[in-house]
Amino acid sequence: MRFGGHSWLRAFWPWRCRLRHLSFARTWSGCKGPMAETLSTGLEAAGELRDPAQQNGDAGGEAKGEGLPGHPEPAAPGVERTPGGSEQASAAARGPGKRKKRRGAAGERVVPPPKKRRAGVSFGDEHFAETSYYFEGGLRKVRPYYFDFRTYCKGRWVGHSLLHVFSTEFRAQPLAYYEAAVRAGRLHLNEEPVQDLSIVLKDNDFLRNTVHRHEPPVTAEPIRLLAENEDMVVVDKPSSIPVHPCGRFRHNTVIFILGKEHQLKELHPLHRLDRLTSGVLMFAKTAAVSERIHEQVRDRQLEKEYVCRVEGEFPAKEVTCKEPILVVSYKVGVCRVDPRGKPCETVFQRLSYNGHSSVVRCRPLTGRTHQIRVHLQFLGHPILNDPIYNSVAWGPSRGRGGHIPKTDEELLRDLVAEHQAKQSLDVLDLCEGDLSPGLTDSTATSSEMGKNSLEEAAAAQKMDGVVESASKDLDTMALAPEKAAEKDVMNQETDPLCAECQLVRQDPLPQDLVMFLHALNYKGPGFEYFSPMPAWAQDNWQED
Repeated sequence: MRFGGHSWLRAFWPWRCRLRHLSFARTWSGCKGPMAETLSTGLEAAGELRDPAQQNGDAGGEAKGEGLPGHPEPAAPGVERTPGGSEQASAAARGPGKRKKRRGAAGERVVPPPKKRRAGVSFGDEHFAETSYYFEGGLRKVRPYYFDFRTYCKGRWVGHSLLHVFSTEFRAQPLAYYEAAVRAGRLHLNEEPVQDLSIVLKDNDFLRNTVHRHEPPVTAEPIRLLAENEDMVVVDKPSSIPVHPCGRFRHNTVIFILGKEHQLKELHPLHRLDRLTSGVLMFAKTAAVSERIHEQVRDRQLEKEYVCRVEGEFPAKEVTCKEPILVVSYKVGVCRVDPRGKPCETVFQRLSYNGHSSVVRCRPLTGRTHQIRVHLQFLGHPILNDPIYNSVAWGPSRGRGGHIPKTDEELLRDLVAEHQAKQSLDVLDLCEGDLSPGLTDSTATSSEMGKNSLEEAAAAQKMDGVVESASKDLDTMALAPEKAAEKDVMNQETDPLCAECQLVRQDPLPQDLVMFLHALNYKGPGFEYFSPMPAWAQDNWQED
């Protein structure tokens, strides 16, 4: 062992990378809440956890990211780092002096991801027992419940206080909330109650935050099984239900509903559908089947067909759109046509026209983010009720021909302002705490969004008052923690610290949860699955 030449460091480093990743892989990076939700998957047994922010999206033309079958989301498969394993072998193949460079944000350590394993996504009875659900007004509603967000200390947090971390990175609540949570025993560091937010974080510290969780309602329409055999489960997914737990959704997800109501567990998603997209959704029952379908996707053997209803009279002849698509914001989930984007291709064929709108068959030949929706917007025929790509935030032409008379920052700000005023940030997979000042600066919003900006400001003032009132209630509760704990057990649907409990939100109408985009058919070597044509795609359907 030569200390001068650092041979000991080279021998130790693969293990160091591995250990650091096991810590970082558990770290929250996008789930909407103060701390990260740890998912119970097959990776837990292997000591690896997938990022909960990567648990939902689309693929096959409507991918939210470019995920591959069997993966929770759009991260490219990495190389498993093990001592003497593939990383060292690939380094040797590159030869001396050709180490692969990895870039990260300034001052932030970059930990290479491990190889993705195709473990099925599964939840146990203890997860299903967290709360219950009920049906009301055509909606499926989840009763509020207590939940622990968990995370290991990120590298950039080391040496900083909890007060600093909460004030800079977890702005979903004001500091008064976290101070009150400390007094109520809601925050734990290394499984010990936090006594003071001034405590300085160290490497590998483990944080746990108990929060009161509210899930948005989804449609009451059931998830119908289209087919099931020893290899696959195929369902007809209703619009508004996300595939995986993500953001504010957990029990109102396809994975949870299939596990709780149909005892279907350890499933491997074979493709993705956006939360607002309905239709054929396939799961493999084993890793071997998942791997086989994954290979077929890579070899372009999987054919997909969607149907949608768009504005205006779509051309009668077949239309092929090959415009490249660029992701404007991964956080907000918005894309647009741009020469700098990734190449993609969609084939469209009009099926019917009722004098106002057209039913169009869509065959995506690539799988870019929101590909169908963006191409239809570019063609001047956006999906009739698309809440993103048929919005006035894009300008008078609504993005037709790629004409957007504003910067990307202005576009994002206007989109967020519109949905914030409508209390529909879930459409963007956002919550209030995700909004940075740049996304809500009303001084730079367009005149089209002026009214919404005023409504947004009023809503923000109301929220401030609720949080202040909730903090005072918690101060009283903290004086008698035993009684508070007893109250939590008896009734977990209300919480004195939860601002959401004191807000009155109007329920969406069931028809507001439907977007006119439906996965009609998935076909591959040896299989083909159809879902029924939705009512809005019938020839004689008329707008309300």
